[in-house]
Amino acid sequence: MAAEKKAYPLRISAAVLEAMQRWADDDLRSVNAQIEFVLREALRKQGRLKRETSDPVPDDNTD
Repeated sequence: MAAEKKAYPLRISAAVLEAMQRWADDDLRSVNAQIEFVLREALRKQGRLKRETSDPVPDDNTD
């Protein structure tokens, strides 16, 4: 069963967006998938999100 996705508008500085784009390109991900990956990892490190087997790491280039 796939995790439910919700759209959320994000205001982000141009410099941060450009850095995320470069990082996403390096990892062969879309910017959206890279932002979600970074947020998920930060939440896990802080103990605010548990790793779930049904929670795959996005690595697609759909955005």
